Amino acid sequence: MYPLKLEGKVTIVTGGSRGIGKEISRLFIKEGATVFALATEELPLIDPSEKKDFPEDKYFYYKADITNSTLVTQIVNEIYEISEKIDILVNNAGIARDNFLVIMKEEDFDKVIEVNLKGTFIMTKTVARYMRKQKSGNIINMASVVGIEGNIGQTNYSAAKAGIIGMTKSWAKELTMRGENIRVNAIAPGFIRTGMTKDLKEDLIDYVIENTCLKRLGEPEDVAKLALFLASDDSSFITGQVIRIDGGLRI
Repeated sequence: MYPLKLEGKVTIVTGGSRGIGKEISRLFIKEGATVFALATEELPLIDPSEKKDFPEDKYFYYKADITNSTLVTQIVNEIYEISEKIDILVNNAGIARDNFLVIMKEEDFDKVIEVNLKGTFIMTKTVARYMRKQKSGNIINMASVVGIEGNIGQTNYSAAKAGIIGMTKSWAKELTMRGENIRVNAIAPGFIRTGMTKDLKEDLIDYVIENTCLKRLGEPEDVAKLALFLASDDSSFITGQVIRIDGGLRI
């Protein structure tokens, strides 16, 4: 039997109660990690049939707004006091409020930037203090292909995800300045079958599939497997990178 890839690793996953974040949490626990999930729901959306995948001694849930720096500091401090270390941070939380540029409301632009970009900044700033103290850590940011290419109707989302890519590269440089072994990478998913894509029109889904080499949408499990690779020692010489996972969309 192969050794677990994340045995004993303490992990924080934002947006860790549903979709991609939930599957990352599930897979990381399976590989030996303890997961502290942050999300905005009152309770994590765990079906009774999934209880074995999210045991009470391995999966801890915090209802949290990641744009509230005071609350984030309180939670991260508590996690560190409990665990005495933080090995991995997965910045997965995000929202979308799509619209065309000329009719996009300023509050929708601001909210997407606040949650997706500033929330990632606040989480990483808070956790990085402990990782620098440990001189080790692993940060995985959830970007998007639209942060690389842009997309019609997603000015705010594209801007936030492009910003995450820029922060990823900056942090990979900055968080090793004193000889720390802190790796920072980003995942850029294409169209993944989650709650964020379930309301897309059928003709758009058909168009995306037709223009994807592998002729399907991605699944949350696909992204979770890439996150596991980046979180494990299998990627120990990879940092500052943005890895697309889009099935060959528009190549």
